[in-house]
Amino acid sequence: MKLHYRNILLPLFFVALISFSGCRQEEKKEEHRPNFIILMSDNHSWEHLGSYGDPVLKTPAIDKLAADGLRFNHAYCSAPSCAPARASMLTGQDIWRLEEAANLWGDFPAKFKVFTQLLEESGYLVGHEGKGWGPGDWEASGRTENPAGNKFYSFEEFYNEKERGQPFFYWFSSRDPHRPFKTGGWEKGNIDIDKIEVPPYLPDTEDVRKDMGDYYAEIESFDRDVASYLQLLKEMGQLDNTLVLICSDNGWQMPRGLANLYDFGTRLPFVVYMPERYKGGRVIEDFVSLNDVAPTFLELAGVEVPEEMNARSFVNILESEKQGQVDDTRNFMVTARERHAWARKNGVGYGARSYRTKDYLYIRNYNPDYWPAGDPPLFGDVDAHMLQYPSPTKMYLLKNREQEGVKELFELGFGKRPAEELYDLNKDPYQMNNVAYSEEYKAVKEELATTLTNYLIEQEDPRETGAPMKWINAPYYAEKDKYPEPSQESIQELGLEEEYSLVEE
Repeated sequence: MKLHYRNILLPLFFVALISFSGCRQEEKKEEHRPNFIILMSDNHSWEHLGSYGDPVLKTPAIDKLAADGLRFNHAYCSAPSCAPARASMLTGQDIWRLEEAANLWGDFPAKFKVFTQLLEESGYLVGHEGKGWGPGDWEASGRTENPAGNKFYSFEEFYNEKERGQPFFYWFSSRDPHRPFKTGGWEKGNIDIDKIEVPPYLPDTEDVRKDMGDYYAEIESFDRDVASYLQLLKEMGQLDNTLVLICSDNGWQMPRGLANLYDFGTRLPFVVYMPERYKGGRVIEDFVSLNDVAPTFLELAGVEVPEEMNARSFVNILESEKQGQVDDTRNFMVTARERHAWARKNGVGYGARSYRTKDYLYIRNYNPDYWPAGDPPLFGDVDAHMLQYPSPTKMYLLKNREQEGVKELFELGFGKRPAEELYDLNKDPYQMNNVAYSEEYKAVKEELATTLTNYLIEQEDPRETGAPMKWINAPYYAEKDKYPEPSQESIQELGLEEEYSLVEE
């Protein structure tokens, strides 16, 4: 039988066509998987953005994303401390489930899966710029890279690694507005410090206003970074298929902020922008956690969410067209703290848990005999933790701690606290009047305390189950903090010693 070339070539043509079509379908499928980019500020409270109601801050880039996207009013971190908050975000788990990673300047046990690794294994290009997870020593536990993924020094450098059709995850972790602030930043930034609203738990003085002004200037710098990243996404043709998350890791670096379970330490700005896929212009009142990022991103990427993640995906909120309270079950938040800085003899931490609803904040302090702000005279859980760099608000409170009108604020920020705290948020939004021991609130306190205990037991918190607390006496990898050396200015103004030892010989 005579064979014709046409009879041979046609089948080959169709095989090639089918193969090409399959490749195109696979590429299309990959392109449909969303990209993710996190733009994270450092030590930044939720209320300090124009879109969250601050009358002084000029943050046009973030405000535009908030107006066109979803602005979450009740977003929180798992812990008011950089490393544990970031570890919780990466693992989708509360800090008490993460052993040594519950601490600042600790390690991050390699057995805990992180969503970045799972995305990478599913085909995503993954990278980070800046801190990522930290501060701490991720190598101590056997990890071969920062849990945030490969480190890059710019988004352009990262993007050059991307293959055609490959989805990506990128985390830009800004240094702003972490202390030390640039002194005089408020002047250079033309910030009107007379219009700043000083919260009532801080003294309203010129020093404090300038300090807040310098903090504001760094937030405005972060906003300019956000604008540049959005422009890059547009130029690269990736904006429409990229979910942009604007957030911080924990609250601001002021007394009753960082390292505290009050809103000023745990409540975050949280904006999600992807108007091509999710209806924007919405303000969401549901309680969400930074931990929820892990299961949400995995679900959107089509990756199975590990059972050990006890956080919850908020994809249902994104896909809804509702605003306000979308999911009625998201009506509370539990936060925690263990060791922040090396601020007490031998690095003893300060264990506490909180239960937050729309109406109340209940806090349980497991170590009421300890100084929550760190041992005097340095009070190292309030930055500057060794008084080694300028911290005008802290210095003012320390210098004037016996002065009428300041003494009460000093006690709120630095004094010891009882085993239980309860705040009626409708009457006391700044959480300054503890009603835990008031007969009027007895029933409320008992209900919240019982609910918190049950939740912690259900979620396997060693503080309540009696299991080993592996963060206790865990290594601390910033040796210099154990022998703090205050600045000459603080030595002179506060009568401090040249060096302190927080290690018993």
